[in-house]
Amino acid sequence: MQGPVPTADPALPADHTTPPFPVAPGPDLGEAVRQLKRASVLVVGDAMLDRYVYGQIKRISPEAPVPILTVEREVAMPGGAGNVVRNLTALGAAVAFLSVVGDDQAGSDLTGLIGGQPGVEPWLLVQGGRATTSKTRFIASGQQIMRADHEIARAIHERLADRLVRIAADTVAATSVMVLSDYNKGVLAGEVPARLIAAARAAGRRVVVDPKGLDYGRYAGADVITPNRAELALATGLPVETEEEIVLACRALRDAHGFGAVLVTRSEDGMTLLDGDGLHHFPAEAPEVHDVSGAGDTVVAVLAAGMASGLALPVAARLANIAGGLVVGKVGTAVARENDLLEALTPERGTLRKVMRRASAAEQVERWRQRGWRVGFTNGCFDLLHPGHVHLLEQARSWCDRLVVGVNADTSVKRLKGPSRPIQQEAARAAVLASLSTVDLVTVFEEDTPVELIRLLRPDVLVKGADYAVDQVVGGELVQEWGGVVKLAELLPGNSTTATVARIRG
Repeated sequence: MQGPVPTADPALPADHTTPPFPVAPGPDLGEAVRQLKRASVLVVGDAMLDRYVYGQIKRISPEAPVPILTVEREVAMPGGAGNVVRNLTALGAAVAFLSVVGDDQAGSDLTGLIGGQPGVEPWLLVQGGRATTSKTRFIASGQQIMRADHEIARAIHERLADRLVRIAADTVAATSVMVLSDYNKGVLAGEVPARLIAAARAAGRRVVVDPKGLDYGRYAGADVITPNRAELALATGLPVETEEEIVLACRALRDAHGFGAVLVTRSEDGMTLLDGDGLHHFPAEAPEVHDVSGAGDTVVAVLAAGMASGLALPVAARLANIAGGLVVGKVGTAVARENDLLEALTPERGTLRKVMRRASAAEQVERWRQRGWRVGFTNGCFDLLHPGHVHLLEQARSWCDRLVVGVNADTSVKRLKGPSRPIQQEAARAAVLASLSTVDLVTVFEEDTPVELIRLLRPDVLVKGADYAVDQVVGGELVQEWGGVVKLAELLPGNSTTATVARIRG
């Protein structure tokens, strides 16, 4: 049962106001972000399989008055506690993951997805006859039209729970922080959280809990607990409308269950941290909110990685707040990578935000596609940008909603053009392209051809100059296979980087 919750804190002055961030001087935030990859975290909780089925609706079924979704593609990714793992690996952290799946296809798929992530040591125990929690979302033209869930939200078998606790007790010593990600699906039912916290304590490790339900006594003694505003109200029975009410509720929760700190996520109002050193408020970092799916997982992952890498709790919380703001500004369940956080700390980079590494580019294209936008792709060396390039890019952009430009890396240009090229390094070429209003994203590829990049991004429109035939365009067959089109752009005569370089040298 939940312990008594005080209704007021006599130690809190009546005229108390939350001090703004920054708190006491800490490390450079850029350096703090780079430290996150040193983290080693044990995650225990409810793993789920998130499926996304994309298609088009063009007619109504003759069998019933329901739309027919013509499926074009399907995507699967880890959800629940698995999304915490996904966020940690996106930061470069090492992760041990302990959960339970069923002996079904969804469990097999989820095991493969988790095992395929870099830096993960998976312990996915199998319970016979149990359905693996899965959520399938059906999406047409960027709009979710239905969700189908499969789950058994019952406590895992007692013997399996004993085995899970034993593995956690053996594993936690090799990590720095334990995360309990509770989605109320049965892995962390009953006394399991208390036993896991005791095992972490015995190993001298700290525990972060993302809670569910009303009885927070199950997590007593955790170092940090991360309810959202609504969960805080339910757990304490106290109002949480004003900042002072939130502070009182945080103190009540912390005192009732011996938590080291309470970190409350407050949506558009940011986050509030109450720990043994005082109170810290972090204003919302999101310039706009598109989708809050998985934002809590991101906050927990970055917070745990920060604690595991030796950051002070307020600094780790601030980075978690920034990361949460980044992912709610994206569509779909997203992650915050190291370069995302570094760019958020250096807004003066301006158009350079368009320049992305391959993995981030793939995620951005997927978010555009989820909004129903048509994605175009073209590529080249773009060594000395000239009017012919600009004309090609303008045409390419007119055929799509968002245009991605693949740029040959310096090593690739040397192989294709000779040892005296490129004239400009890849970073400079990418930056110039990113400054153009017709270009929405730039990514660099090392290979001689962009075929692997095209395979990853799956553009709807592939654009090349009219000096090629459609059947000569690299990646053209792939794009046509998944229903895309190949477009040939008109060329402006008299424009050639090679000829320009020759004239300069002559």
